[in-house]
Order: sequence, then structure tokens, then C-alpha cells
Amino acid sequence: MTLAAQTATPNNAMVSLVPRISIGIFCDNPQSAAVMQAAANDRRMAKAHVNVETSGIIGATAAYAQEATPNVVIVESHGDCAQVMAELGRFAEVCQPNTKVIVIGHVNDIVLYRELMKNHVSDYIVAPFSTLQIIDSIAGIYADPKAAPLGRIIAFVGTKGGVGSSTIAHNIAYAFSNNLDTETILTDLDLSFGTSALNFNHDGGGTFYEALSAPERVDSTLLDRLMSKLGNKLSLLNGPGTIERDMTFDSQAVDTVLEVVRKAAPLIVVDIPNAWAPWVKHTLLNADEVIITASPELPSLRNAKNLMDMLKAGRPNDSVPKLILNNVGVPKRPEIPAADFSKALGIEASAIIPHDPQSFGQAQGNGQMIFEVAPKSKSAEILEQLSYDLAGIAKPTAKSGKFDLSGFMQKLPLLKSKREK
Repeated sequence: MTLAAQTATPNNAMVSLVPRISIGIFCDNPQSAAVMQAAANDRRMAKAHVNVETSGIIGATAAYAQEATPNVVIVESHGDCAQVMAELGRFAEVCQPNTKVIVIGHVNDIVLYRELMKNHVSDYIVAPFSTLQIIDSIAGIYADPKAAPLGRIIAFVGTKGGVGSSTIAHNIAYAFSNNLDTETILTDLDLSFGTSALNFNHDGGGTFYEALSAPERVDSTLLDRLMSKLGNKLSLLNGPGTIERDMTFDSQAVDTVLEVVRKAAPLIVVDIPNAWAPWVKHTLLNADEVIITASPELPSLRNAKNLMDMLKAGRPNDSVPKLILNNVGVPKRPEIPAADFSKALGIEASAIIPHDPQSFGQAQGNGQMIFEVAPKSKSAEILEQLSYDLAGIAKPTAKSGKFDLSGFMQKLPLLKSKREK
């Protein structure tokens, strides 16, 4: 373990969720308390019960002299090594043995760090610190070191029906698995009108609805039974695509199922329907990455602005949602220029996909992806680059098919001299 001051957790890093625990935080200045309160309000801390005070280690000692300590206590001190250890010694007299302690300090002292670790302190963080740094420290206490890393949930949502969000989501899932050779799960949350099985020319199999019917029963074994294989490294958790059932369910059920899904693959593509409900908002707010697909029209711009504002406010410590402008350049259709669309939202579009009805129409009719029917098309090229960007992988440069004579020409004088000898 290293001193946390050496590197802050980046804004787009994968930070685990904090379990349902109680946390007492005792800062010794308002600035630290503000950062702690921001951490307490973060989506990853939604299950935890957090109390933030500004009375430092002394305040924590007084507070827990009359009541049991919570699961985690975070205390802050501006003191040197001797002072911090003395204050912690007094706090230890009121601290229960099973309580985890994190210390915030203002001296980057390896001697102090070692003393704290020797005394079973869970972590030592040197100020200044970030909200994600605090959350990562708390989550790390409860992380299973033997468990596989959790997969990233990438949620795709359209600004209105027909903008192509589902088609893009399916093609990106295909690219992750085939082009990037990464285990991927495509999850279709459009339970009534989902098209994932149709777009892959697949009969379906088990469905996400079955998982939602009894989320507490969902484990890796049941998940394997419900998922369908679409390729060597692509699996589908399908929507039933029926209107015979009432598809009302709560946010927690979706959360529970997706927590199991994210343990099964590094990348999870979630196709979210163009409908507004509490569970839709909750799923978007809690995804690791959100992709908004829009068409260059006024209603789409309005809805994109509403989504962006909501997601920025609800996810202050996450990366800004990515924007895809799709079906750009429809003949005779008045369109908002891409630059103006981006300017209105305050972000650049991550991808601008041209109007290409022939390629996408053929792919849909065949139950294939655009990479299969039109691999050299501009749309396929853009979607492939987007898949690398979303996965955080640099796209390999294409090797030139031409023979490079430069090296050979440089060697000619040497070969000639050897031959003459």
C-alpha cells in the first residue's frame, strides 16, 4: 500500500460501489468537510449511511464515548506523527474492534504511515484529497482481493425514438467482442419492444424480465442459463419483446441484476429504451459511462440538453456523457449543423455518423452488424473508432501494404563495398 497523496483517483477511473454500511467522518476544517459531503452524495455511496462532522479525532472520541462506533470511522488531524498517534491512542479506547479506521493527515511521513499500518489503521490519506479518492479507499476495505474486477457498464440512450441508439449499441457490443476480442454482454432493457435478438438474427432464449421477476435469486449460474451466446465473446441478456406482460419494476431490481452481470464480463453494453421512468433515470445515473444518441433536429437537441443537464448534476464526479450524432445528412431534411448542436450542449460530438440507409438497412434485414455487411463503409469506420475510444484502447495503426525501399536503399552502398572486397 502506498501513501494516497502520491496520486489522486482520476475522474473517469473505475471506483467500486460502497456497500450498505454506516460511516462516521470527523474532519477538522470546513474545506475537508465539504469534500467529504460531496463524497457522501456520490452515486457510489448511495447505500451507505454517512454522517460528517468538523470536530476531528477529539470530536470522534467524545462522540463514541457514549455510543457504538459505526462500520467505518474517518478522522482528520493536522498533527505530526507523535500527535496523531497520541490522538488515535485515546480514540482506540472507545473504538470497537470491528470498526475500520481511515486517517486523513497533512504530513507525508512514511514513518507515520508505517506506525498507522502497524496499529491496524485501514488507510492513510494525505490531504488534499478528492471525493473519488475517499470513496475508493472505503470501497477498498470491503473489496474481495480474490474477486475478478467488475465490468464497466456503458449505457446507450436515445433522445427520442428512431435515432438509432439501439443499433449503435448493438454494433458497439459486436465491435468490443469481435474487433477488440473482449468478453462483452449486451443487455436489452427495452423489454417490450427490444430489437437485439432480431438484429443478431437470434431466437432469444432467457430474458432480462425473468431475472427481474426474482432479482434476489440471480447469481452467476442463473445468469449463464438466461444469456444467449451470439459469438465467441459476445453474450445477450435479451428483452422478451412482448406486450403481453406489464413491465413495471423498481430501480433496485435492475441494480441487483446488473451487479451480477458486471461480474461476468469486462464490458457490459446496456441498451436503454426511449421511455422515462424512475428505473431508467436510476440506471443512467449509476452507469459507468453514458452515451446519448441524437439526430440533428430540434426535438432531439431539446431532449439531449435535458438529459445532459440531469446527468451532469446527478453525476458530478463522473465523466461527461458522450454524444453521438446519427443519421446526419438526410437529403432535403433541414438539419442543425453538428457544430451548432455541440455548441448548444457544451460538448463535442464523440462521433458523427452519416446517413447510410443502404448499409444499415441491409444489416438489419440480414440480422447482421454493419461490420459484416459493409466493413469498409464510413459508418463502420466511425463505429470501430468509437468502440476503441469507449474501451480506452488505442486503435492499432494499419500496416501499409507497400514495400518500404528506404531501408534497403541505405544498405546498398554497404553491400556494394562488401562485394567489391
